[in-house]
Amino acid sequence: MTQATLVYDGKEFPLEVIEGTEGERAIDVQKLRAQTGLVTFDPAYGNTGSCKSAITFIDGEKGILRYRGYPIDEVATRARFTEVCWMLIYGRRPELQELKDFREKLTRHTLIHEDMKKFYEGYPAGAHPMAIMAAMFSALQTFYPDDGDVDQNIVRVLAKSKTLAAFAYKKSIGQPFIYPKNDLSWPANFLRMMFAVPAEEYEVPREVEDALNLLLILHADHEQNCSTSTMRMVGSSEANLFASISAAICALWGPRHGGANEQVINMLEQIQASGSNCQKFIDEVKDGKSGIKLMGFGHRVYKNFDPRSRVLKDAADRILGKLGINDPMLELAKKIEETALSDEYFVKRKLYPNVDFYSGIIYRAMGIPSSMFTVMFVLGRLPGWIAQWKEQRDEEGGYRIHRPRQIYVGETLRPFEDLNTKNL
Repeated sequence: MTQATLVYDGKEFPLEVIEGTEGERAIDVQKLRAQTGLVTFDPAYGNTGSCKSAITFIDGEKGILRYRGYPIDEVATRARFTEVCWMLIYGRRPELQELKDFREKLTRHTLIHEDMKKFYEGYPAGAHPMAIMAAMFSALQTFYPDDGDVDQNIVRVLAKSKTLAAFAYKKSIGQPFIYPKNDLSWPANFLRMMFAVPAEEYEVPREVEDALNLLLILHADHEQNCSTSTMRMVGSSEANLFASISAAICALWGPRHGGANEQVINMLEQIQASGSNCQKFIDEVKDGKSGIKLMGFGHRVYKNFDPRSRVLKDAADRILGKLGINDPMLELAKKIEETALSDEYFVKRKLYPNVDFYSGIIYRAMGIPSSMFTVMFVLGRLPGWIAQWKEQRDEEGGYRIHRPRQIYVGETLRPFEDLNTKNL
């Protein structure tokens, strides 16, 4: 057993070193407080391993992302979303019959209870779809009380999520809801509910269906990010699957997490409106005085190219070409990337494009409005959240409720003096 030694107050304390299958090492400090009276101090948990997980591997220095050991570029270009859902959640690739049965279950459970439509009626027209999604997932648990059948609830979540999302969009634009169609794939079914209107035929373009399949897979899991950690933390209290997902959706909503691709589009629109002068914009970012930021660049984990962004950059040209769309914003994005990556300022700081930089452009080409971008992230990330929640739940020997420590920096003991409150 490999050990590290902490020397404190003249005493030595041995600490076990844990090694993962990819060579990652961590100092086990679970007994640190009991042995020394100390806790670790790590704001934002940037150097803290909160769990052991066999779902996703990331090497930020080398730009590596793998799902269950499979490289992300191979998974994204060769698999369908429903297969990736199964693989992430159950730890292996499904047999053909297992996948067929799984897809059939997802089809049978796509409808939501008719009473849930009344909730949509109560939201104002301008309600953000993410607010609706968080509330509707929380409401699902009232229709499906936790009966201990985890696999059934997993199917319900994956099947009904696209209906909840499409209905949220229809509510936002004042159009009637479109019900799911059982002979369509998961992505095509969602797109039809989004864009079809009553009494008119609508056929989902294959190019758009494939583009959505790609985006969903690329967003499916990403280790212990903010929303995934939220999913695990809430789940550690034995909260059910629906409640845990509702909390994760709220965490994802922030512009520094799932809302970043919407911010990229806003940035590109502003640059376009000001004359598309990329060099001027880059100079303003470097200056720092104007508060302007280069959205879609840099990542908390990756100190190299985000491997998902490489896949999306190649896909953007292909998808827009197949759709016959000539979007100046794509050319603007490429020019910004080229300008930034030839600038020592960004190279030195290891600021490279991340998944958000090109995903918004593709969503935009598909006709999905920016207000729905983060909802699309939710749909893609659901299998990862479920896999993480289930993995924690299935831990050998059980799991502990999450309870971080703190370093108190407030007032020390002081008396609570009486106030003259007779006239209050």
